[in-house]
Amino acid sequence: MKRLRIKRYLITGLLTFIPLWVTWVVFKFVLGMLAGIGAPLVGAVVGAATQVSPGLGSTLNRAWILFVLALVLTLVTLYFLGWLANRVIGQRLLHAFDSLLARIPLVQTIYGGTKKLMAVLQQKPSGLQRVVLIDFPRKGMKVVGFVTRVMIEEGTGREMAAVYIPTTPNPTGGYLEVVPVDELTPTDWTMDQAMAFIISGGAVAPDTLPAPVNASRDDNKETA
Repeated sequence: MKRLRIKRYLITGLLTFIPLWVTWVVFKFVLGMLAGIGAPLVGAVVGAATQVSPGLGSTLNRAWILFVLALVLTLVTLYFLGWLANRVIGQRLLHAFDSLLARIPLVQTIYGGTKKLMAVLQQKPSGLQRVVLIDFPRKGMKVVGFVTRVMIEEGTGREMAAVYIPTTPNPTGGYLEVVPVDELTPTDWTMDQAMAFIISGGAVAPDTLPAPVNASRDDNKETA
């Protein structure tokens, strides 16, 4: 009886700990990424401060202080960019910056493609649901994907959808699949619901999943 109680408590503790651990891993990844952006500038400022005042530089030159300073600097910079992008003069400056990057072939491809992806994911879909289910990596296995564009296939005239498939629990990496539109399973999920599903490893999800459109058609034919 005592062994069963110990086992039950250990399992309960593990199940309680895993969501906290996953949250911490994702949170740590995001904070580390943001702090890494501002780290070079903070390092340069602390180095200059050390030259002027060795005591101050020694105080600031600690891992956790550098991390906090870099994180705060990045967040302030992002806030300033957001504020600037909502102003007329800021939009003109960003347009000039985009025009400058457009003259650099490789940089323009990466920057322009990433910017278009972010713009597409922020917009509401028109005509086709943004969040869909597709067969991947084989038929019968479903994954959540985001429709980024619809194209027409030459020769057949079929509508083909470009679908971005993020990975779990880090959605910044993933795959790009080109799938016929009639093979997509549309959902009524929002972007937030889909991201929560992906990051949580499926733990945060609705109780039901939409059925494939083709499957519904086949059932209707068999009934008829």
